[in-house]
Amino acid sequence: MTTLPQREPVLRVVPMPADVNQHGDIFGGWIMSQVDVAGGIVAARRARGRVATVAVNQFTFKQPVSIGDLVTFYGDIARVGRTSVTIDVEVFAQRNPDDLVTVKVTEASLTYVAVGEDGRPRPLPPA
Repeated sequence: MTTLPQREPVLRVVPMPADVNQHGDIFGGWIMSQVDVAGGIVAARRARGRVATVAVNQFTFKQPVSIGDLVTFYGDIARVGRTSVTIDVEVFAQRNPDDLVTVKVTEASLTYVAVGEDGRPRPLPPA
């Protein structure tokens, strides 16, 4: 068991019954999609505009996620290149409201490229 980081989350969501696999756990693909959304928010802020996912560098599932868990996503800039930015995303689930339990469920690293109006990579603005 752990506690949530003491910083602002990028995204919080509660998975629903439509998001489960045949064993009753939330689909890994659903979590991956939410991680991409959270990472994209951080990347777009840094790029000050449109970004596109170019790579999933690392993705680790640590614990299953269940219906009704409050899933919280945190994102940090790990690396900044000329046109790309790599974002580390940590995911925590809070469950059992009567006796709250917090667990780290996923961690990932994704790379995004800043995209111009022409759909081509563009330089990132200065920090």
